[in-house]
Amino acid sequence: MRFAERHLIVPEGKLVGKPLTLASFQEDFFYSVFDNPVHTRRAILSTARKNAKTGTIAIIVLVFLIGPEAVQNSRLSSGALSRKQAGEVYNYASKMAAMSPTLSKMVRPVPSAKRLVGLPMNVEYEALAAEGSTAHGGSPLVAILDEAGQVRGPYNAFFEAITTSQGAYEKPIEIWISTQAATDGDLFNRLIDDAAEANDPGTVCHVYRAPQEAALDDEAGWVAANPALGLFKSRSELVDGAAKAARLPDAENSFRWLHLNQRVTVFNPFIARDTWAANGGATDEEAFRRGVVWGGLDLSETTDLTAFVMVAFWQGEWHVKPTFWMAEDLVAERSHADRVPYDLWVKQGHLLTTPGKSIDYEFVAHEIARLCAGLDVSGVAFDRYRMALLKPHLDRAEVTVPLHEFGQGYVSMSPALQSTEIELLNGRVRHGNHPVLNMCASNAVVIRDPSGNRKLDKSKSTGRIDGMVALAMAIGAATMNEAPVAPAEAAVMFL
Repeated sequence: MRFAERHLIVPEGKLVGKPLTLASFQEDFFYSVFDNPVHTRRAILSTARKNAKTGTIAIIVLVFLIGPEAVQNSRLSSGALSRKQAGEVYNYASKMAAMSPTLSKMVRPVPSAKRLVGLPMNVEYEALAAEGSTAHGGSPLVAILDEAGQVRGPYNAFFEAITTSQGAYEKPIEIWISTQAATDGDLFNRLIDDAAEANDPGTVCHVYRAPQEAALDDEAGWVAANPALGLFKSRSELVDGAAKAARLPDAENSFRWLHLNQRVTVFNPFIARDTWAANGGATDEEAFRRGVVWGGLDLSETTDLTAFVMVAFWQGEWHVKPTFWMAEDLVAERSHADRVPYDLWVKQGHLLTTPGKSIDYEFVAHEIARLCAGLDVSGVAFDRYRMALLKPHLDRAEVTVPLHEFGQGYVSMSPALQSTEIELLNGRVRHGNHPVLNMCASNAVVIRDPSGNRKLDKSKSTGRIDGMVALAMAIGAATMNEAPVAPAEAAVMFL
């Protein structure tokens, strides 16, 4: 840190030409990495965008190239997915060295290869790109992985090639610097979660992110995700971005991902997080005794999540009562694979289990009978898929509520989604913040056919959306099969 502030010059931006002064978050990271009593094998730094990530990488490069961490005849690499990003790191480090009165003659740049040579210790640095032909070259002592949050899925051959090529050194180090990836299952986020779970002293992990529940205009959330706010990142950019995200729901997830460093789907969500949260009022059981009641049933696969969502329209609002089932023997496996606390939800009573390794439809049928008992249920919407397996069990359980076939394709789901969306946008839904339904809502995205019709899809391969599908079916069936009127004393008409 003394080397950086004594010798390095800011090469661009509003502070160009001035001596480098490290921000406090950079100091915290460097202390953790370089003052670690145990050799740091992996270091992770995650912030929102435009928080000097490229500059931080360039500082680390020069510290190992001609600074106090230089090792005779060693090699350094930084890796990025695109040539442009790889070039930015090289250019920043090259300019930093060239502008330093003491270091300029100690570094030889090779622009054609995006390579720097530290002359005193003959250290070579190379900026690699996944698009380039040299992606698998060399055996670096230090591997710096840039913007790994752009990787979708748990694996990337380019980054794997860089980190696995460090075997020639006894004490290599890999440094990952990026905004978080969009979902839990993506490579960079898996590394962050592994660091938190493993509690390995050889791993340093600093993540700056806004709380998941933070509102778009929550300035405390802005500060939490942007440690360079006011230094390298402009506050006006956050003000403008938050205002745009508030006006345009499609822009919200992008703002949360890039500026609040939160994990969110990059696809268009069915319902914005703030809108869903605004409808989280408690469900009133009186609504199911006195209101117009409908149900939506999504059976899915026998090894997946099954959802039955009942809704009751009463006193101008939709009250929601969801029930979920999962095969008991799969709870632990699915909790690990999906990175979702199904096991905790089972203990808390939010998720029911059926015996064995697949959904027991007889068990589900008896539960549906219990849930509908004593209620005036107008109907239950179901998709024909797998219904033939459940129907005999419903008959034996003496479930007498009307069953309404309801397709999950574009034609049926598009008007159901429109009805559900209108009610949510107008704050007329009380879903009670059921955690499994909340998960389904966060995973649900919209896809369209060429005619503009919509249906729900999953934002990630492990995401479960069954509860939102069942909710849309229930509200859709209620609004499409009849134009019900709430009890006379409420005197509220459906819109």
